[in-house]
Amino acid sequence: MPEMQNLQRKGATAFNKIPGEILFQLNKGTIASANLVEWLAVDKMLLLENLLQEIKRKKYFNSIAKEINNLRKKSVNTVNETIGRGLLLAAQKYNDTELLQIISEHPSDSVRCWAAYTVGMNHLISIEEKLENIKPFSADAHFGVREIAWFAVRPSIAKDLNKSISLLTSWTLSQDPYIRRFASEATRPRGVWCSHIEVLKKNPRLGIPILAPLKSDPEKYVRDSVGNWLNDAGKSQPQFVISICKKWEKESKTKETAYIIGKALRTIQQKVKIR
Repeated sequence: MPEMQNLQRKGATAFNKIPGEILFQLNKGTIASANLVEWLAVDKMLLLENLLQEIKRKKYFNSIAKEINNLRKKSVNTVNETIGRGLLLAAQKYNDTELLQIISEHPSDSVRCWAAYTVGMNHLISIEEKLENIKPFSADAHFGVREIAWFAVRPSIAKDLNKSISLLTSWTLSQDPYIRRFASEATRPRGVWCSHIEVLKKNPRLGIPILAPLKSDPEKYVRDSVGNWLNDAGKSQPQFVISICKKWEKESKTKETAYIIGKALRTIQQKVKIR
């Protein structure tokens, strides 16, 4: 994945404060968004049109545009998903073996988000292949691509949960904190803006092979995810989370573990008196 130098650029704090030249470049696909405001401001249809013209694949546009126009709810997520699915179907229909590689390495973070969706929506590959193919996106330099990476494959993870947890356990040993964080974030029982994983809500113990190696992670980005994972679980299985936190407190006296425990128990402490 390309390093996004302009992530050092301070983005606008509101849509109407984005400079015209910056918005033009975002929609052209020549730069990445600097923050969530810019990410949301991108005109996805215009960017898609510019992308397909740039890579000489304009014939793909109409079918994808039709699917977007037929959406009952045109949110950022549904539009991105639809574009990702459309690009995947076009690549399969025209045997376009180069397309997915091109968009995976594109300077626009939005385009790379679409590429991540082509991995998650590809029903012709196994969960092993999906996780292997999504790994570069999980380590992307851009925050938006990293979020879409786990979001895109989460339905597949939930469908084949035991195997996914087994595979993701090794990710917790990665030197890359983004990859470690993916293993936790992708399996959160409740997650954010996504369907819950009911099996993990009922039996969060299944996630311990992923969580335990991260209980004293040096990176706050990872610790936040682990704490949020357990906080999710505590909403349906509070005694399990209390037990795990007490166990970790005895096993690990680090400030990192204490931080995770604090985040894990924040909802429970409002409802249950911990003895």
